[in-house]
Amino acid sequence: MLSSISVRTKIQYTSSFKQWWLYCSDRGLDPFLIEVYDLLDFLSQCLSRGSNYGTLNNHRSALSFISGNNIGQDERVKRFFRGVFKLKPSFPRYNCTWNPNIVLNYLSDLYPNENLTLEKLSKKLVMLLALSTGQRCQTLSLIRIPNIMINQNEVKITITDLIKTSGIGKSQPVLDLPFFRQRPAVCPAETLITYLNVTSSNRGHVDNKLILTFKKPFHAASPQTIGRWIKQTLTASGIDTAIFCAHSTRHASSSAAHQAGISVDVIRRTAGWSDQSAIFANFYNRPFTESNCEFANAVLNQ
Repeated sequence: MLSSISVRTKIQYTSSFKQWWLYCSDRGLDPFLIEVYDLLDFLSQCLSRGSNYGTLNNHRSALSFISGNNIGQDERVKRFFRGVFKLKPSFPRYNCTWNPNIVLNYLSDLYPNENLTLEKLSKKLVMLLALSTGQRCQTLSLIRIPNIMINQNEVKITITDLIKTSGIGKSQPVLDLPFFRQRPAVCPAETLITYLNVTSSNRGHVDNKLILTFKKPFHAASPQTIGRWIKQTLTASGIDTAIFCAHSTRHASSSAAHQAGISVDVIRRTAGWSDQSAIFANFYNRPFTESNCEFANAVLNQ
């Protein structure tokens, strides 16, 4: 059963399991035979100790995972969480997002690519990959050189490792990077090719991952490292990273694509959401920060 969830999910669940085990140990309960009354009492105690909605929801998911009876979907549990929301409201992290043009204008000044330091070239590449594909840092960290196909019009990258959204019968992501010849300074395909040439002598016995750290000893960059680079580039571009984290590139790129007229189906497929997923509409489709007055202006200018 544990193999069915990701390493990150296991880490998230560990704290919930420990607290539940202590709760059951104090009361002589079997931790695997979870009754609704005991679950609600456990969650209530966590709430009284200051746990927020997200933490309680993580407890619910973890205990539902080991209960085997889908206890998290019980109507009494749902009602409990509706009450928690009213006591401690939890809202999406972003009500708006940043305009990718702000970052692209900054990256345009980092050109030609051949003249950049390895640090600047690395950070430029991961930012362009994040914006042009809408993918997570985890996916970018799993790009392997043998899976990169370069042709005349585009660079095509197949992700063969398991990612967060991998599933039975579900296709693995394929990242398409066009040669953006009208604006070569921010062309992700050209930047990637330059990066391959510059780092070829640094690889040695390093595995075939594309993105490497830029300091010796060189090794494959982790998702956390890539996220830190993206956040540093956001800061250099003038984006307030006290508000926006590295993951906000998915909000910015998918929202920009939608505003440009790209269909929701294409956005879902590119960013890795299922055809029926409402995640983009509910959590990612956000207006740019400078466009918040459009509605009022439209009304007042009549």
